[in-house]
Amino acid sequence: MRPPPRAFCSTKSLCYPSSQLKSQCQGFDRAIITQANTPVGSTIVYAREKNKKTLKVTPEIFSTFIKENPFPKKKWETCAVVGNSGILANSSCGEMIDSAELVIRCNLPSLGKGYERHVGTKTDIVTANPSILVKEYGDLMGPRRPFVESLHSYGKSMMVLSPFSYAGNTPVCLRAVYSIRDFESPIQPMFFNPDYFRSLKDFWSSRGLTRGLLSSGLLMVSIALEHCANVHLYGFWPFSNHPLELNAVKNHYYDDKKAVMGPTCGT
Repeated sequence: MRPPPRAFCSTKSLCYPSSQLKSQCQGFDRAIITQANTPVGSTIVYAREKNKKTLKVTPEIFSTFIKENPFPKKKWETCAVVGNSGILANSSCGEMIDSAELVIRCNLPSLGKGYERHVGTKTDIVTANPSILVKEYGDLMGPRRPFVESLHSYGKSMMVLSPFSYAGNTPVCLRAVYSIRDFESPIQPMFFNPDYFRSLKDFWSSRGLTRGLLSSGLLMVSIALEHCANVHLYGFWPFSNHPLELNAVKNHYYDDKKAVMGPTCGT
């Protein structure tokens, strides 16, 4: 007898030793740039520029940083990290996802619109890759209201951007913050710390993960492993076919694009 779709909602709870991540990567203190850890005059070294390009923190840039570390010095009991793979379509995973104490979503996924039953609605943290801001919102060089209105489904969640991975990402991420401010959106934007990128890359490289760049999904899983007693993953499926139906799995549950094969998915 074939198991119901909910049987494939999640992997086992991940239990990679969080103490190793904490000691080597220090995500509690370093994952996010703050006014406390990156004062005016600091030099930021871009994470992925080959020539180690730098940026001096001006008062204007400093004003876009959150004031203090957003993560509490405690662990959540249950955390859900939600990718966007088409494996979530018709999965009925929404209730399980929303039951987690902390829900992390990747790359501004579509919520509502009939997806609630399968992906839930609760969002505590959501990532926003600069490439999405460029492709979907015209680099935020034109009207910005559509971008801000698209954030309504995430409520008062924290939105994490990556302005300091490549120098070309900085302007559009700053425009995203200014747009959120100008339209008084309740969402709280914050920036990944490139120092954390580098330490996390070294951490996973030393454990055999040397191919390609770290995905936003793996970044958020790493943060969750350090902050959560039990981590469950949803919507990460590195295969082109469904395990039950054997039909092709879409790249995203909310569009008709074909799956992109590679070491990560759901980004």
